[in-house]
Amino acid sequence: MNETITRFGYPDTLVAEYEHWVVLLRPAQPTLGSLVLAARSDATAFSDLVPAAYQELGTAIRDIEDVLASAVRYEKINYLMLMMVDPNVHFHVIPRYSGERQAAGLSIDDTGWPKMPVLGDAVELDSAQTEALAEWLRSQWPSGR
Repeated sequence: MNETITRFGYPDTLVAEYEHWVVLLRPAQPTLGSLVLAARSDATAFSDLVPAAYQELGTAIRDIEDVLASAVRYEKINYLMLMMVDPNVHFHVIPRYSGERQAAGLSIDDTGWPKMPVLGDAVELDSAQTEALAEWLRSQWPSGR
């Protein structure tokens, strides 16, 4: 695993694995169900990924959107490729909604709705909350991923 995946708490935050990608629970939740979609490779530029990673990206995104649509009932979804601090290719996946959503003992408002997500208002998860929320999402993931 690369540095970015490790910094986002792998393996404790792992939700799903693919050949070229991992889906991790974002340890700071600006909205309920916020994820990190990270390339497994050491690439630090999106253009440096192997062609197979781009092909598999569609599958990972479909799974993310299907699971979050059911689990969180998002109204919009934001994919942010920031890569300023964490160098390897990754996206912050932020489900957006008006009001609040609840799961695994958490209740989280989307304080930025309907504008940009407010990453600074994120709920910092402790280890028990991380485990519960990651397990809740894993239980809804398509089989075999």
